[in-house]
This record gives sequence, structure tokens and C-alpha cells, in this order.
Amino acid sequence: MRERKHLVSAEVEKLIAATKGSRNAARDRCFLLLMFRHGLRVSEACGLQLSQVDIESRMLHVERLKKGLSTTHPLRPDEIKAIKTWLAERKNLAPAGGSFFVSARRLPLSRKTAWVAIRDYGKKACLAVPTHPHMLRHACGFALADQGADTRLIQDYLGHRNIQHTVIYTATNPARFEKLWR
Repeated sequence: MRERKHLVSAEVEKLIAATKGSRNAARDRCFLLLMFRHGLRVSEACGLQLSQVDIESRMLHVERLKKGLSTTHPLRPDEIKAIKTWLAERKNLAPAGGSFFVSARRLPLSRKTAWVAIRDYGKKACLAVPTHPHMLRHACGFALADQGADTRLIQDYLGHRNIQHTVIYTATNPARFEKLWR
């Protein structure tokens, strides 16, 4: 049997909760929440710039990589709260440049640091599967399908150019058959 490549929403909540009390709790909570809610790839999250996060308008401008379609997503109240908490802490680091997520060394957060943190938070949360960043992107797609979003909407939200990359989220979701035979 192959290992699962995504987390379910309850596991994402446990992963985020595992950041509590850590040295980088505010940053990592914000990082994980935005990765999950916006289906960010690790490089997209690490490369996020201050200019892409608009708290006033409650918008996140997502620059997709891998030739994906860039989009603008609304930010939810819990995301705004996590962003404000992180930005207040980020001010104390006084980093140079416009990177949204920075390390304790005041450098843009690296992919390696993100990978290690997510792996370690997965262990701390006692998740059944070894965790890695791309599991959050997949978790986003499956969570949207579970909420009843159609394939085209998920495709747009995740920035997929090819719908074949999106079908996996809706094709395996039994909820899509709920309205049949009523």
C-alpha cells in the first residue's frame, strides 16, 4: 500500500497546533496556515513578498511557480490574525528586503528550513504519516473538494493550467455522489 500524499483537515489542525510554544511559533503558524489555505508550494510560500499580502484589502496575491496561473485570494479572519501576529514579531527581526517569511538570521526562509520544520511538527503532532510541505497543497485541494467545490474552481484556485492535475481531488471524493439517486 502506498503512503498517503496529503493530510486531512484534522491533521492540518494538529500540525498547526504543534507550533505552539516553539521558538518560531508565530511565523510557523502563519506559514502553515497560508500554505494550507492557499495551496502554496513550499517555494511559493518561502518566496512570498510583503507586497503580496494586503491586510487592508484582505487579499493575498499568489504568484504561482511551475508556469501556474497566478491568482488573488481572499484572506480569512483567522489568517489576518496570524499574519498580524507574525508581522508584529517580524518587526523585531528588522530584516532587509521584502521577504514575508524570514529566519531568525534575518534571511528569507529557506525551503530546507521549511521542510525540516514541517517534518518535525508532524512528529510532534504524532501524525500517522511522515509530513512534508507538498502535503499541505494536496490537503488544500482535497479540503476544497470536500466542501463541494467543483474541479474547475479548484483548478483556478491552485493555479493549475492542466485540469488533469486537479482531477485527483474530486475524482476520489465520495461526497460528489451524494446528490445522485434522490
